[in-house]
Amino acid sequence: MNFTPLARPIFKSADARMLRASADLEHTQRRVLRRLLDYGKDTVWGRAHRLSAADSPAQYAEKLKVSDYETFRPYVMRMLNGEKNVLCPGITCRYAQSSGTSGGKSKYIPLPPRSLHHCHFAGGTAVLARYLSLYPDSRAFAGRSLILGGSYANELSLHPKMKVGDLSASLIDCINPVVNLFRSPEKKIALMSDWSEKLPALVNATRRANIVTLSGVPSWFLAVLRAVMEAENATELHQVWPGLEVFFHGGISFAPYRALYDSIIDPARMRYMETYNASEGFFALQASPDDDGMLLLADVDVYYEFIPLRELDSDAPTAIPAWEVVKGETYAIVITSSNGLWRYMIGDTVKITDTAPLKIKIAGRTGAYINTFGEELMVCDAEAAMTRACAATGASVTDYTAAPVFTSASVKGHHQWAIAFNRRPADMQLFGDTLDRELCNENSDYQAKRAGNIFLGPAEITPVSQQAFDRWLLSTGKLGGQRKIPRLRNDRTIIDSIIETNRQLK
Repeated sequence: MNFTPLARPIFKSADARMLRASADLEHTQRRVLRRLLDYGKDTVWGRAHRLSAADSPAQYAEKLKVSDYETFRPYVMRMLNGEKNVLCPGITCRYAQSSGTSGGKSKYIPLPPRSLHHCHFAGGTAVLARYLSLYPDSRAFAGRSLILGGSYANELSLHPKMKVGDLSASLIDCINPVVNLFRSPEKKIALMSDWSEKLPALVNATRRANIVTLSGVPSWFLAVLRAVMEAENATELHQVWPGLEVFFHGGISFAPYRALYDSIIDPARMRYMETYNASEGFFALQASPDDDGMLLLADVDVYYEFIPLRELDSDAPTAIPAWEVVKGETYAIVITSSNGLWRYMIGDTVKITDTAPLKIKIAGRTGAYINTFGEELMVCDAEAAMTRACAATGASVTDYTAAPVFTSASVKGHHQWAIAFNRRPADMQLFGDTLDRELCNENSDYQAKRAGNIFLGPAEITPVSQQAFDRWLLSTGKLGGQRKIPRLRNDRTIIDSIIETNRQLK
């Protein structure tokens, strides 16, 4: 039975509220900040920083400096041991384990019920509401949604009530029971941690189901979809799921994967919608199919501030409110949220694509770039160049990472790219030259350093197997549906490990 006509009026109202809040950004965000300050004023953090005395964005910024996770770590550890009213009211029993793409020490992001419902679930509702508004012919509730999630880790010695793991594990665990009528697979399979067991279980649970929508990270979904097609002896995914209509994706750029999806899914029958759903919150969604800028969600219990990139290395960077950003500029994003993170720099950089309403495009991580030679190469530059290089040479890529090769007496400084190809280019040298040229076209600083081959040598391409990337993720304890490879690093720690793993596999 198709329940979409019954659900559509409810979601239409939610979409209208979301659009009104985004259109009145300053008023909405000021109201959100007042609510959050009242919410946190009586916590350990709130009393120490006199949150009750801040009644405007300017006063709030004066009282509290921008912080990274290490400032909050000792407070979170107290919460993990069962202490109440530390960063947010009451006892918080759920935490999203995350290290972003830094590959460093794990972070534990509090997931109090208010944050789960008013941010993460509210964001999910906004996505579906926007989709149904965009596509009146949708049959989203005529079947099931395949949600590819992670699992609990519980790697710490914790208070017995605490649950730690991927954000998606808590989302699946706490989701409204009504949603489970339209979701696949069952919770027992969705929360499995061992992917060698989880993958075949996912395939068996979904291969004969009526899957209508997909939600997850593009890189990991490919493995699941291909396994489903193999089990059903299908050459195209709609042969397995005739009603499949949309993929809600996020976590990494979809651009390098688009050709791979087009090769297994009929592009004329498939829609794609990007989301910005991090461990720290659900922040933005693609509001229109012909606009790759994502609409910032103004009323999801998150107050946003933005730091210009030129101030990132400052001891006291100036963060401006959302209504003061400039179109075309790139900023590091700072949040205050009901998850208990106060003026927290989450590690993502975004480019402002529009200000009325405010739309953003993820530029990369604050620590995921290469600037060894003054080239200031960001992940968004790399993704765009990689996509065009693949299109020009007939190649397709499943994973990659890049790092500098430092100048020595015998080697000119350059960038090395370790790449797992799904389809190798016929001419690897041509691929490397094309990638190098597209990087110059995308980034003027890179182009300046490459001019005349004086300061920076051409890109070096090193093909490696996908298994090498997977082995590296497994070695860090991060193999799973929500994990991804760091694209750019200023050091060679990751790329050397992956290349060495690839050598051992041969």
